[in-house]
Amino acid sequence: MNNSKCAIDHKRRRPTRIIRCIYVVGFMDLFGVSMIIPLLSHHVKSLGASPTVAGIVGSTYGVLQLFSSTVVGSWSDVVGRRHSLLTCLLLSAFGYGLLGLSTSIALFVLARIPVGLFKHSLSICRALLSDLVSEKDRPLVMGHFNAASSVGFILGPVVGGYLTEHEGGFYMSSFVCAAIFILNAGLVWLLPWSETLNHRIDANANSKTKPSKSYDELKNSVQQNCSDKNHHANASAVHSQTNGGWGWRDMSVVWRQLTSVWIRIRMVASSDMWDVFLVRLLMAVSIMLYYSNFSLAMEERFQLKPKVTGYLISYSSMLGALAGCLVGPVTHLYGNNMSALLLHSTALTCTLIFLYATAPNVWQVLLTSTFFAISTTIGRTCITDLELQRRGAQASGTLIGAGQSVTAVGRVLAPLLSGLAQEVSPCGPPSLGVVLGLLAVGVLFMRTPKWDSKTKVKDKSPKQ
Repeated sequence: MNNSKCAIDHKRRRPTRIIRCIYVVGFMDLFGVSMIIPLLSHHVKSLGASPTVAGIVGSTYGVLQLFSSTVVGSWSDVVGRRHSLLTCLLLSAFGYGLLGLSTSIALFVLARIPVGLFKHSLSICRALLSDLVSEKDRPLVMGHFNAASSVGFILGPVVGGYLTEHEGGFYMSSFVCAAIFILNAGLVWLLPWSETLNHRIDANANSKTKPSKSYDELKNSVQQNCSDKNHHANASAVHSQTNGGWGWRDMSVVWRQLTSVWIRIRMVASSDMWDVFLVRLLMAVSIMLYYSNFSLAMEERFQLKPKVTGYLISYSSMLGALAGCLVGPVTHLYGNNMSALLLHSTALTCTLIFLYATAPNVWQVLLTSTFFAISTTIGRTCITDLELQRRGAQASGTLIGAGQSVTAVGRVLAPLLSGLAQEVSPCGPPSLGVVLGLLAVGVLFMRTPKWDSKTKVKDKSPKQ
């Protein structure tokens, strides 16, 4: 009896250890990236680019992310998280290493291509976490992952700024970032993927949502998401049949994978999820408008020096990281009713942007920044969890990738809208953000009852 109990406890500890490793991957990922981001515009200008060319070059990454996020996310559903995550990390490392060799604008653009196409490691990590945990625990784990990643994003610029003080600092930062991604790939390689598979099989076998599936069916469905072991086994068998060469069977495997990716993307595109993605887009643009001219607005409205504004931004970022740990308790307080929590957090975010736009003094800005960091962190986790609830975890990579593509659209639209609104007033961008936030609240008011009714029907169906 004691032996069986110890075995159960050991199985419960294993996913916790793997999840913590994924937290480390997320931390190191954004730690390395944030070393480079503040230096990119300065470096491309030092290569002789005009402001217009620098802006076009800077948009390359966002445009590539727009088209590649959904494809890579769906690809991770097809070939497995391990294979796709290792590929993304290694090719991102190659891109950042090439960035460390960029002595011309052409080479700089070339270095941004592999990063723009394959820098989706965080999305795949989120999809992997959704594979490993139950729907009830998913907001808590996602919140902790976002917190760990945010801490890396806060610390990275400090190290990057220190390295740039030395001669060739940008190139040194790029090589350090590439080395971090290689270390991340090594950590992913060493993860006990067979344990993630066994844990997910046991979780699905004990789940009440799919009681009719046999163990073998569960194993096959989970293995697609959690491990690419069968994929490599099939590939090796094909190679043995073709004497180690590239044959028609290999092309057939690739064709089936591409077909599966296309089917998953088409299913998401044709699904009734326009409302969730519309809310994500509106709030993404609204939040980006809040931050778009923050430093300039603080200087024009309250005569704050850039140094003080930097402290304020760092304070808000640190609160956002800590707020990731509050997601779990807040969702439990709401009884895991993510649609209601998303509605309330969106309404709070919209209110805080309005208070910032109309703030008569710096202290009100400080107060709004405090709660704004918390509300946006909770809202970001809510929208991701709601997407997974609407379509299920079987296509979690595709859904998370599609969400990132929607956010990429926001990154393209926000600078344009911010420039136009700033022509009117320094408070123009956040004021426009309030309007977009109100539209998101309106969509949630109209669609939340429908989401709740579908959830109730889904919960009752297994019992009937």
